[in-house]
Amino acid sequence: MSAPLINGKQVSEEIRGTLRGEVDLLVKQGLTPGLAVVLVGEDPASQVYVRNKEKACHDLGYYSEVHRLSASTTQEELLALVGKLNSQDNIHGILVQLPLPKHIDEKSVINAIAVEKDVDGFHPVNVGNLVIGDDSLLPCTPAGVIELIKRTGIEMAGKHAVVIGRSNIVGKPVYLLLQREHATVTMCHSRTANMKELTQQADILVVAIGRANFVDASYVKPGAVVIDVGMNRLENGKLAGDVDFESVKEVSGPITPVPGGVGPMTITMLMRNTLIAAKRLNGLV
Repeated sequence: MSAPLINGKQVSEEIRGTLRGEVDLLVKQGLTPGLAVVLVGEDPASQVYVRNKEKACHDLGYYSEVHRLSASTTQEELLALVGKLNSQDNIHGILVQLPLPKHIDEKSVINAIAVEKDVDGFHPVNVGNLVIGDDSLLPCTPAGVIELIKRTGIEMAGKHAVVIGRSNIVGKPVYLLLQREHATVTMCHSRTANMKELTQQADILVVAIGRANFVDASYVKPGAVVIDVGMNRLENGKLAGDVDFESVKEVSGPITPVPGGVGPMTITMLMRNTLIAAKRLNGLV
């Protein structure tokens, strides 16, 4: 019997419905949440992401600015734009789309974004607050992962969670957020010697390694929640996650599909962060 699907698209729409209601109330008070997205260069995937973010702002009633810069833009020019956006009262969230051209230092750009407008949750201060458990703007994809687990109705406290992948963008923040939910967390990565032994103990398994269909049914404890963060393009053009969905769904508990699982949550969490930032910057939280 196949496991129940965790429908990220449906959960995303439910959250956006709540956001729309909050935005409508704020607009009536004279405050429109504002998001600025900066895209440097012509990366096709980045262009798609930016268009989707622009559409989400429009759909939810946010103010949106998109700054499309050429690949030859200098680091100094980009930092100057970030500084300008930091000082704009109608902009509450700033997102510089990654990756950046190689001649631009990503760390310098991330550090230049005002902490209170860092809706990606990448600024070292926000990362530090996440580590010590203080309030902060959370990285969008990891926040989406936790939201999807919560929607299964399964209590995370006391459970053994295993995260495969240790990236700064997904693996590490998911590890910390699961700890915040009082799970006991193990992190696996490319140097882990006994990975399958560990994943077979997981009540919750989060996979974020960027290797198509890496995790098959032999890695999964029967009934475990499986969250697949992977998004890989196969040779035939189809999308595949890091989890071999067809085999794993026969043994797992609730599982996310690819596409339609974690993917829709990322931009929704970005919209939520922008709303939170707008409230905080205007003393409404």
